[in-house]
Amino acid sequence: MTARPEKLRQKVHHQLFVGAEPDGALTITNKLLILVIILAVIGAALHTEPDLPARWQHILRVSEWVFGAIFLIEYCARVYSAADNDGPGSVWAKRWRFIRSPLGLIDLLVVVSTLVPVLTADASMLRVMRLLRVLAVMKFGRFNYALREIRAAVGERLDDLIVTFAFSGIILLLGATALYMTEGALQPEQFGSIPRALYWSAMTLTSVGYGDAVPITPLGKFFATVVALSGIAVIAMPTGILAAAFSDAMQRRRDHRIEDIRNHMEELSIEDDRLEAKLAALERAAKHHHHD
Repeated sequence: MTARPEKLRQKVHHQLFVGAEPDGALTITNKLLILVIILAVIGAALHTEPDLPARWQHILRVSEWVFGAIFLIEYCARVYSAADNDGPGSVWAKRWRFIRSPLGLIDLLVVVSTLVPVLTADASMLRVMRLLRVLAVMKFGRFNYALREIRAAVGERLDDLIVTFAFSGIILLLGATALYMTEGALQPEQFGSIPRALYWSAMTLTSVGYGDAVPITPLGKFFATVVALSGIAVIAMPTGILAAAFSDAMQRRRDHRIEDIRNHMEELSIEDDRLEAKLAALERAAKHHHHD
């Protein structure tokens, strides 16, 4: 009797938890869940529009019920099938571990934020919970191996990024100091102190440049040009570091897939050898029986 529930639980686990497929591909259930998450986030965003026609408001209210039911069923199924997760512990210990995990807490928060607007009439609570429904987009984290690999690659380049950000901070401070010294007396509102000039320096360094604070002296314009040109290097350096980290992550993923395929081929080769040995033994037994 216990074999059937365990088999059902294994099937549910295979469909819901990423990594169950040998090649890491998403199952059809996970692909459908991604579509539901996208629709739920779009609905949460549209629900903040006060001028929506009554017909669309009704459709969004119905969608709250539908998405809430789907997320609730998904959460219960994940808790139920978490017993098949790898690692030590009993069935309920593994389930409790999933409930307390970051992804488990996100799932629970999404379920609550989706269903509470349906069950309450309090206006402030409705606004807060409907905004929290946008958190459903965080559920994408479990569907993307690339994000984990990139996070690991960025962690390996963390020292390079820290040096880059430190260099950016030095340029930011030097630019603000230079503009304070050259423009502070003439434009006290914009450059009357280094903290005030820091806003201009940050906007110029990141190539945004709103134009609400502009140097008017020749020396101030010179420093502004230097800061603007430095901004190109400041943007380019972390971009190159992150691009290299992304490339490393993708290469690692390709190597992992190749290794999985090679191991699978070796397992098939071993199985073929066993089958050939069994067939040869059967043929010998058949010949021996025929001679007898």
